[in-house]
Amino acid sequence: MATKHRVGGRGMGRNGGERKALYRSLLNGLVTHDRIRTTEAKAKEIQPMVEKLITLGRTDTPTNRRTALSVLASATTVTRLFEEVGPRFAARAGGYTRIFKIGTRPGDGATVCQIEMVD
Repeated sequence: MATKHRVGGRGMGRNGGERKALYRSLLNGLVTHDRIRTTEAKAKEIQPMVEKLITLGRTDTPTNRRTALSVLASATTVTRLFEEVGPRFAARAGGYTRIFKIGTRPGDGATVCQIEMVD
């Protein structure tokens, strides 16, 4: 019988592949549009991921580009990350995103948030 000890993260009611695809889609949307509207759980889950991607985007090396491409899987998004988003936060020492609570979703009452890049 499997135990629940030391198992981190949120399951999101999905299996591993679906969850990875969801996170990839949210990260692509956030890097492309600078802000997205999603549920609180999803926003809190992708916030550390996007912070690490922006930190990668601050220094443009082939290794960093490959690492970002393995996470985002979109060449145009990676280009935007390294040419626009990364240099914009070059002088900032972390804390690139913030989460605002907007309200609740009418259908199921889930807390809806907006995650956006600072500045």
